[in-house]
Amino acid sequence: MNAPDQATLPILMREDREGVATLTLNRPTQFNSLSEELLTELQTTLNAIAADKAVRAVVIAGAGKAFCSGHDLKQMRANPSKAYQQKLFKQCGKVMMTLVEMPQPVIARIHGIATAAGCQLVAMCDLAVAAEGAKFAVSGVNLGLFCSTPSVALGRAMGRKQAMEMLLTGEFIDAAEARRRGLVNRVVPLEQLDAEVKKLTDSICGKSPVALAMGKQMFYKQLEMGLDGAYQLASETMACNMMAEDAAEGIDAFMQKRKPEWKGC
Repeated sequence: MNAPDQATLPILMREDREGVATLTLNRPTQFNSLSEELLTELQTTLNAIAADKAVRAVVIAGAGKAFCSGHDLKQMRANPSKAYQQKLFKQCGKVMMTLVEMPQPVIARIHGIATAAGCQLVAMCDLAVAAEGAKFAVSGVNLGLFCSTPSVALGRAMGRKQAMEMLLTGEFIDAAEARRRGLVNRVVPLEQLDAEVKKLTDSICGKSPVALAMGKQMFYKQLEMGLDGAYQLASETMACNMMAEDAAEGIDAFMQKRKPEWKGC
């Protein structure tokens, strides 16, 4: 049987299994660069998943030899107007914010390279698992273009000086260094990448969806607040969480030494 023609395949593939939606960036010959069309597909699909209570976790992966090489530079150069560039980066920013705002945890599955906006995508996911051979960079500065939008994500995912070193030099770091800097959670051999991602999704799917959604929203919101305001928000969130049926079920199950049956409300 002949392999499917790449041109006939969707640029974003979705597979749902056991409560996990896996989204695969599917522009392998372009190293999964984020074209305008791919960003549109991502936005539409993430919006649909956010409203789908059957989806408990999301995995973002890349087809072919790389995770994501960033924006599509050829497309950007073919549309040189400032209005186009503003629209493109606004579109990308909305996708990145959706990753944070959607209720389900999002995990980046990284192999090959994750550069520029691809590295930004890793930083904006809630969790990230990388293959040992993966490499990361925000290399726009090498082309005369400071990676300003990726800097927003990197500056929040790692220490300022570590982020600035990547932004100012454009140099690659390997997966082990990315883990040391806080950009990824786990690093495993390539052949174990899917199994390691599944460990995380299995754990997430075993938790209360209500607690995870409330907690994720609170976590990112409090990061932008002062300490006193953050504690006020956290206290209110916990009080509201305690009013949920899942909290009562979870506590009762713990005391009764049984597995909880989440109601999702």
